Amino acid sequence: MIHVQGLTRHYGPTTAIQNLDFHVNRGEVVGFLGLNGAGKTTTMRILAGALGASAGQATVGGHDVRSHSQQVKGIVGYLPELPPLHMEMSVRGYLAHVARLKGVAVTPAVDEVITQTSLGDVAHRLIGHLSKGYRQRVGLAQALVHKPPVLILDEPSTGLDPAQRQEIRSLILELASESRTVLLSTHLLAEVESICTRVLVIHQGRLVAQEDMSTLQTLQIKVARPGPATLQDLESVASSVVALDDGCYQVPADTDRESLSRAAVEHGLLEMTTRHRLEERFLRLTRGETS
Repeated sequence: MIHVQGLTRHYGPTTAIQNLDFHVNRGEVVGFLGLNGAGKTTTMRILAGALGASAGQATVGGHDVRSHSQQVKGIVGYLPELPPLHMEMSVRGYLAHVARLKGVAVTPAVDEVITQTSLGDVAHRLIGHLSKGYRQRVGLAQALVHKPPVLILDEPSTGLDPAQRQEIRSLILELASESRTVLLSTHLLAEVESICTRVLVIHQGRLVAQEDMSTLQTLQIKVARPGPATLQDLESVASSVVALDDGCYQVPADTDRESLSRAAVEHGLLEMTTRHRLEERFLRLTRGETS
């Protein structure tokens, strides 16, 4: 649904992004990660048709964002880091305004998106009187009001409490189950680990990694009676085994857990946990380390 090739953007003498190449498939939820100023927002604005590129090509849903920006805006739901809210309007009035701009039937579209984003209790309040968390939900609602097949979300959980963040995660997963495509920028790596299938990491305007989440997870087991036979038994069910200290062993995350448990129980299995390596990998990449 999203295809990017050689995408570059200059601001005067400053290069914000350079030669980006990536894709996002239909129904994928892909995390777009990077430090502040890395070029995430610039890239997302280009993909949403809100900013022109200096060079390269980007297509969304088969439409070139440079020459068919209006078609792109029709199929993209875009939540910028600072949502374009009208503080003097009520939540319902603002969403109705957005629905009219998008050319969709106002009442059913607004009712549905208010329910989706849990805004029913504040639907008739002025946006300017809402908390930051509720304003963020209004911003997400405006991105969803026309049922776009592609969502570009820049920090959707900003200002939300833990319960609200969980609601947004569940909503994003629900949208992905409907074959919608989601490109998600966030600083909350736990959020990426819980909902994304792949990650893109950008650093100083360049894409430095594209990785499946499965490669960023491992299974770690601990046994009470480690020994040479332990390693042999684990290797019979896992494609690779790394012996750590204190009777701990690390195996790929896709190893069959039932088979692994049977192999380890003979050696006094104490625990089996999933270890997430996304933070470690992200920090290495943004420090300029490639391995």
